[in-house]
Amino acid sequence: MNPARFDLVTLALFVDVAREGSISGGARRAHLAVGAASRRITDLEAALGTPLLYRLSSGVELTQAGHACLAHAQRVLHEVSQMAGSLSDFAHGLRGQIRIAANTSSLTQFLPEDLAAFMQAQPGVRIDLEEHNSNHIVQLVRDNRADLGIFADRTPCNDLETVPYRRDELVLVTHPEHPLAGRKTLSFIDTIDFDYVGLPPTTSLAMRLQEESTRLDQVLRLRIQVRSFDAICRMVATTRMIGILPRRAAAPHARSMKLKLIRLNDGWARRWLLLGVRNSEALTTPARLLLWHLKHQAESTEPASSVASDR
Repeated sequence: MNPARFDLVTLALFVDVAREGSISGGARRAHLAVGAASRRITDLEAALGTPLLYRLSSGVELTQAGHACLAHAQRVLHEVSQMAGSLSDFAHGLRGQIRIAANTSSLTQFLPEDLAAFMQAQPGVRIDLEEHNSNHIVQLVRDNRADLGIFADRTPCNDLETVPYRRDELVLVTHPEHPLAGRKTLSFIDTIDFDYVGLPPTTSLAMRLQEESTRLDQVLRLRIQVRSFDAICRMVATTRMIGILPRRAAAPHARSMKLKLIRLNDGWARRWLLLGVRNSEALTTPARLLLWHLKHQAESTEPASSVASDR
């Protein structure tokens, strides 16, 4: 069996013949003469050492080997198509690709604008961005499945290089008729006797609330768990429960749903989102440029003393 005889034109022709149910129909789809198409199919069968088609007066049908060949041919052609699409980016001047894993807080508050500015300055760089929980983000960076991660502070990440990205303020979200809605500020302990709607327990925000409840020797009355900031706000609006969310992420929903955002006095309610990499010196040039860009955004929006402290 000579692999060199498995050319892509013949494989594509065989797929067309199988779809059309005739060699003439397949030849028409492949823009080949019927005689040339028939010879290619015969050569393919000879190379494989088994018939692929039953030749009938009404057309053709696949043999058992033909069905197996069809599945392999479709897989090969799909892989080739993906390769062509990927490599075409390089033909149009693509200079690199950066894999980013980011938590919901960074995606809903800061990252879109920062990435837009970077992509405008570096149009040849492709960004692959995925949303994950903070703990998973750290693991993705460790495993080299992400070049750069953005996650909440307090996430265990001692083996990564980290720098501050943006400061993120957590606030209480309430219905305007909730008993706490009239407060301008309050502490977490003031909310502990009320029913909460929150995120899944593996998220950094849920873990922070659980840690603080434990520290206060209290039980968080978490009644409903949802998967998004928007869903928390909707549940607050309809159930009169309360939730804790980043201010900038909650603000658009609060405006549209007429909810109240109340400042938390607790120090932990002001947290850092961190940039994490395995080794900054080992980053590709595009990834290093993005890391510098995001660090610069942090330095330009936060006082120098704040960036250097509260880690």
